[in-house]
Amino acid sequence: MAFRVARSVEEWRSLAEIFAADSGVRGSVVSVGNFDGLHIGHQKIIRAVVDGARNEKAIAAIITFDPHPLKVLRPDAAPPLIMTIKQRVAGFAECGLDAALVMRFDRALADLSAEEFVKSVLVETVGAKRILVGANFRFGCQQAGDVDLLMRLGRDHGFEVEIMAAAEVGRRPVSSTEIRRAVAEGKVDEARELLGRPFTLTGTIQAGAGRGSKIVFPTLNLATEQELLPARGVYATECVVDERTFRSVTNVGVRPTFDGRGLSVESHLFDFGERMISGLLEVRFWKRLREERRFESAEALKAQIGLDILAAQDFFKSQAFIK
Repeated sequence: MAFRVARSVEEWRSLAEIFAADSGVRGSVVSVGNFDGLHIGHQKIIRAVVDGARNEKAIAAIITFDPHPLKVLRPDAAPPLIMTIKQRVAGFAECGLDAALVMRFDRALADLSAEEFVKSVLVETVGAKRILVGANFRFGCQQAGDVDLLMRLGRDHGFEVEIMAAAEVGRRPVSSTEIRRAVAEGKVDEARELLGRPFTLTGTIQAGAGRGSKIVFPTLNLATEQELLPARGVYATECVVDERTFRSVTNVGVRPTFDGRGLSVESHLFDFGERMISGLLEVRFWKRLREERRFESAEALKAQIGLDILAAQDFFKSQAFIK
């Protein structure tokens, strides 16, 4: 399932906004990071933040950044993001957090020393009582700060530091990098294990070329909001339209049997007879069925799509945990 806002989270976009809103911040338990994907490791940290805040009678908060720091510091090395910032904030709310400070990452923030970041942001702004981070946490200009420095600064400023062990799946640490690799390779079932839910694309329905309806398998075409896309191929998916969930089969690719131009995400929904050319669409990727390939004719493609639908239906029948 995708994250859906089940409760509100107070979203701050700048330090000045916190004070202008008179947010009443008198103390927080907080973690800092990009949290791209909100995978099971992130969820573990957030649960600890929420539990700690309840015990401390403090605000449970996250500090994150937009855009991703590498987009500013090393644009050529910046990764395609698993989630938009809007999706991350919705995820924070569903995980039970009270507040999220989304800091604009620019050169001024990048040049802030580790000591200045702790003093101005963690201490003076969010009033951190406890900070939870991973063992590899780095912060400040040129990532000069590490957990040892954070603990020393904590002793000076009166906050505790808790080092969280990395979550693991099959003795492998869970990371956003591993999820990006798995998705880019089409291994969406592997990504699902690391995320704790299916990899999901969201966006709007856009009008397609109409070829799907001509071969009796009408599709909904997604204009996705996200940067990261699965490898080209055909997938067993679920699509959410108007808060209704339909099992489906989705092609990610360039339609090589036809023009072979322009990447598209096209889904054929089972038991769905409506014609839609606009509206919101969410596509959840459960399993890759095959690679995309070119067929000699539209009839050959039609026959293969029929087989893809059967394969997707068989997959869902075999997965008792999917309601």
